[in-house]
Amino acid sequence: MNELRDNTDVGELIQFIVIRLGDEAYGIDIKYIDNIVRMQQITRVPQVEDYLKGVINIRGEIVPVMSLRRKMGIEDDEITDKTRIIILKASEGDLIGIIVDQVNQVLTLSTDNIEKVGYDGKNKEKNATFISGVGHHENGLVSILDLEAVENEKEVKEKAQ
Repeated sequence: MNELRDNTDVGELIQFIVIRLGDEAYGIDIKYIDNIVRMQQITRVPQVEDYLKGVINIRGEIVPVMSLRRKMGIEDDEITDKTRIIILKASEGDLIGIIVDQVNQVLTLSTDNIEKVGYDGKNKEKNATFISGVGHHENGLVSILDLEAVENEKEVKEKAQ
């Protein structure tokens, strides 16, 4: 009986927060999320990239906030009552906020249900570099955000301070 169970093991389970940007659904690995806050006043910072909206104060820490739409080359943010700022734990422990249209749900996917995405140099969409894979679930597909690519530009944090 145990042999049957061993053969039916699924891959590692990963939880994602599913967000919306326009009509598209994206998944963010929950291990990177520090907090989700309602849209609030963002203090502008001069002479930074256009996708960097400014900074906010979270629990006494100054956190840079970027427009994920602008970073990905999508039309500008439309702020509604569903707009949220997701506070992410960057690779070096720093926090960075991203503005999203909406937070939908928590989705648990097996690594077996996530297909890696590969692009060649000639046929590269502008925001394709921000996607690490596509997750299959009962309600359809969700693009998995590559947060290292999103926050890869170290100067985001440095310019904001």
